[in-house]
Amino acid sequence: MARGRAWKFGDDITTDHIIPGRYYHLRSYPEKLAEHAMEDADPDFVKKVKKGDFIVGGKNFGMGSSREHAPMVIKLNGISAVIAKSFARIFYRNAINVGLPVLIADTDPIETGDELDVDFRTGKIRIINKDVELQAKPLPDVMIRILEDGGLVEHIRKHGDIVVE
Repeated sequence: MARGRAWKFGDDITTDHIIPGRYYHLRSYPEKLAEHAMEDADPDFVKKVKKGDFIVGGKNFGMGSSREHAPMVIKLNGISAVIAKSFARIFYRNAINVGLPVLIADTDPIETGDELDVDFRTGKIRIINKDVELQAKPLPDVMIRILEDGGLVEHIRKHGDIVVE
């Protein structure tokens, strides 16, 4: 479960929107890199976002490069999850790998500033201030376990392999 405010972006948000390539030289300094998250989509994003908030997108969120830095900087900014209509496959996989929950849902009813309550196991998304409930595709148990362990590397360190029960 997670609760926070929504920060909504549109369709086709690229990895360059998430972390502009001009900051690639900071890749060895994740906290410095994270200071530039979503800068080209919203220059003040990192100043406004609070721990527990959500990024909400449209179709094809995270398209572009295969850099794991994109979901990593989102997570480092305290984002609880990214909710979008669809994701670029490599972004989706990288998000789970770094321990960032991603949910697929119809995001049309969500607006920036809405207060969300999200249950990752059931996929229920409640827009608290509108008293509206949406249904996302629930995350499979194996993904929940990977996320609970902090990402794929930590999961493998803990269990020695992908545990699918």
